[in-house]
Amino acid sequence: MESLTKRTVVITGAASGIGRSTAMSAARKGANVVVADCDHLGAEAVATSIRATGAGAISVQIDVGDDAAFEVLRDATLAEFGSVDVIMNNAGVLTKGLPEHIPVAEWERVININLMSVVRSNSVFLPLLLEQGTGHMVNTASFAGLFGYSFDRLPYSASKAAIIQLSEGLAFYLKPKGIGVTVLCPGPVATNIASTIKSFGPDTGTRGPGAQFKVRSADEVGEMVVDAILCNRFMLQTDDQVVPILQSRASDWDSFIDTTISSWDTQSTKPTGTGK
Repeated sequence: MESLTKRTVVITGAASGIGRSTAMSAARKGANVVVADCDHLGAEAVATSIRATGAGAISVQIDVGDDAAFEVLRDATLAEFGSVDVIMNNAGVLTKGLPEHIPVAEWERVININLMSVVRSNSVFLPLLLEQGTGHMVNTASFAGLFGYSFDRLPYSASKAAIIQLSEGLAFYLKPKGIGVTVLCPGPVATNIASTIKSFGPDTGTRGPGAQFKVRSADEVGEMVVDAILCNRFMLQTDDQVVPILQSRASDWDSFIDTTISSWDTQSTKPTGTGK
């Protein structure tokens, strides 16, 4: 997509963090932005900030875990702007606990919000993009979906790994049809997702992906997302230092697991930022 000027960008989870920063960045590029979030006041505050710059924006309150949410979002977007050009599936939740302590119901909640929301979005927005033969989709995954560095956030990690595979399959299908796909895989980013974490069982501390990864600001990542849309980039990792880790794991997975376990003896378990 060569330009976002007068294009319509729809972002879920856009009241704060990466979603908010991407919305502001897209607006600076001339886009109309639909700010979707379960936090109505937060979403409207972002939309108000965007309108103050002269760009078009509306807020839509939705729960992405609801089957009807994306029909509501689509209808509000078309009523206001008449088209959809970019959809960013960014809403997500995180849970913590040892594998034996996280209940099945919590697995279902995390997968419903993190993964099934993307499935719902596809069912509603893909027909529009396919009909017009142009557009772009961004799905927010995480470093946690690229490689394992903890065992106490398995519902989150599993849902993010699934998003990566889903996105790759969509890229195979959609790229020949003129529709771009980006999967965003953030490393540590300063967002408020930690404030919504549900915890089960004893405190497990927080292991990050590695001390070499600095905590990025949400604004940095928002700019990266918009650049990826404009250059039609598929894999968007927020730090290229992740590549050697992935290569090492692929070459000897057993060694990767053993080395990772050994590293936990000396690795700090203090919070180092979140993966989204």
